[in-house]
Amino acid sequence: MKVVLPFIFLLIVVGCSPARRLSRDLRTKSTYTDHFTGVALYDPIQRRSLIQHNADKPFTPASNAKLFSFYAGLLSLHDSLPVLRYAVRNDSLIFWGTGNPLLLHPDLPDTTALAFLRNRPERLFFSPANYDGPRFGSGWAWDDYNDDYSPELSSLPIYGNVVRFANGKISPARFIDSTHTLAKAPDGVHRAEFGNQFVKAVGAKSARQDVPFRWSPLLVAQLLADTLHRFVGVVNAPVSLNARLLRGSSTDSLYKRMLYVSDNQFAEQVLFMASAERASNNLTPTAEIRLLVDSVLNYPKVSARWVDGSGLSRYNLFTPNIFIDLLGRIYAKVPQQRLFTLIPAAGRSGTLRSMSMSNKPYIFAKSGSMTGVYNLSGYVLTKRNKLLYFSIMHNNFTQPVSEIRRRTAALLTEIHERF
Repeated sequence: MKVVLPFIFLLIVVGCSPARRLSRDLRTKSTYTDHFTGVALYDPIQRRSLIQHNADKPFTPASNAKLFSFYAGLLSLHDSLPVLRYAVRNDSLIFWGTGNPLLLHPDLPDTTALAFLRNRPERLFFSPANYDGPRFGSGWAWDDYNDDYSPELSSLPIYGNVVRFANGKISPARFIDSTHTLAKAPDGVHRAEFGNQFVKAVGAKSARQDVPFRWSPLLVAQLLADTLHRFVGVVNAPVSLNARLLRGSSTDSLYKRMLYVSDNQFAEQVLFMASAERASNNLTPTAEIRLLVDSVLNYPKVSARWVDGSGLSRYNLFTPNIFIDLLGRIYAKVPQQRLFTLIPAAGRSGTLRSMSMSNKPYIFAKSGSMTGVYNLSGYVLTKRNKLLYFSIMHNNFTQPVSEIRRRTAALLTEIHERF
């Protein structure tokens, strides 16, 4: 009897452990079983998994894919972003884009390129020859061309590759003449699919709207000429062997906005800039993905499929355990204090601002959502002062995203309280 009692007590304690209790809830409660749910919780100090629920099943990640772009940037980009490559030929200066998205950006502009070009004595020519890839990522929805989250991919983005309609004003001003009002136009501003013609309803409200424009080398030259008040031409010249690289603003400023507001363009263009750092002649963002997958990550094909930088593509597939591994790689690369200023804090910043949390923030994570998809992967600080990695993934639900977000917050609150 003396041997049996301690054994029974041990079974009760283990059976009631937080990990066992939450794992049982994940298997049995309709909160988690009315759709496809995956959860991985990991203790990096003890190097062991605490919860594994569908943790090796692939899920559509949505914007959780931006964590991969973040890691790609950490591996490839310098402290300051590449802005332009340029070379002088006789009386002309030819410049090539590096994929940097901050030129005249409406929310996070970098003036480095403008200051440089404005003060050059040579004639200016832009060459688009170092990128001949597609304007959309693989698996993007073609009819999202009018939505602000789907600006075109390009070697030299300008104005964020969008037209901003706000308070009765249009920026860039070049698009004023190509914007028309119609008596029976649908709500909002709409662009022609294959051209830069915009329409809006007569008397439409002046709520801010960003609409992507059709990018072209000629348009870039025209917009630059409008700003610099000098001629900018276009020439199809390959990058010179002696081309020099101009650097600009802090890399962290781009990471922070990319992760805080889940900026799709920034995430895509990180891969362009990573390519620009590696090779000067051509920008090949998809090759950066392949290189990272094949040479660094080495994830099994059944566990990971990385297609684009932003997560717009439903071709992306990752397991919760893949994100646990990635979170560990990121944490090893970035000191915690810096990392927790770049990633949204629940209840405080970015896409997690609306997630209700009391007192000091204890969740630092990246969310990802689209129709039927809500995921959250990152770091949770527990009441016992433990730092744990987590990935909570929800796919194939019919409830509003706000409801799934609420359930995720409740689960993380339990983890914070119990571990």
